[in-house]
Amino acid sequence: MAPGHVAYGLAAQYGLRISAETVAAWERGLALPTDYELTALAGVLWCAPGELLTAARTLREHRLARELTADELAARVGMSTAAYRKMEEAGRWRGNERQSAALTEALGLTAAEFVTACGRDEELAELLRSAVTTRWQAYVRPAAKAVPLDRAQIQTALERLHTDYQALMVSTLSWGGSSAEGTAATGDAGRAFLAGIVRRFWEAAESRG
Repeated sequence: MAPGHVAYGLAAQYGLRISAETVAAWERGLALPTDYELTALAGVLWCAPGELLTAARTLREHRLARELTADELAARVGMSTAAYRKMEEAGRWRGNERQSAALTEALGLTAAEFVTACGRDEELAELLRSAVTTRWQAYVRPAAKAVPLDRAQIQTALERLHTDYQALMVSTLSWGGSSAEGTAATGDAGRAFLAGIVRRFWEAAESRG
């Protein structure tokens, strides 16, 4: 279906006056439909709303993928719709531990998806960068507040990351000796490690070996 055909279907079936240009913008990811527009679009295309989304990252995208309204999700996590909507629009989840557990269950989130959807990726990255470059033990508690994992998993992951980072610094420095070239290589290796620190953390947390 061309964008014009989709726009016609939205008007004929749902009374939505959406231009073909807007439909094209949705397709390209340049604009986002409202909840109702997404539901109507799915109806026109004979599919579920979740099928129109790429890999969900935000709270809203996960909610729509589960075909839940904001009212329904707010009720499941035990807060007012207004409070939930405020967090969803801001991209920052501020629920308590019980509400966070309910949110994770309602949306079927993994620990990594929860952190991303709640807008905590950069917060976690900062904690991890500090943990591997200083004393990792001091960051177990702060990380446990940001990540819905067992503390033992977090401790094991932080220790492994710290060991890997420190070993990388020593090995790259030894390759280049004390020359400026060696120092630059060490700096590049360190920056690359720290740039992917969140991914490395999840890999370490999931590994039992």
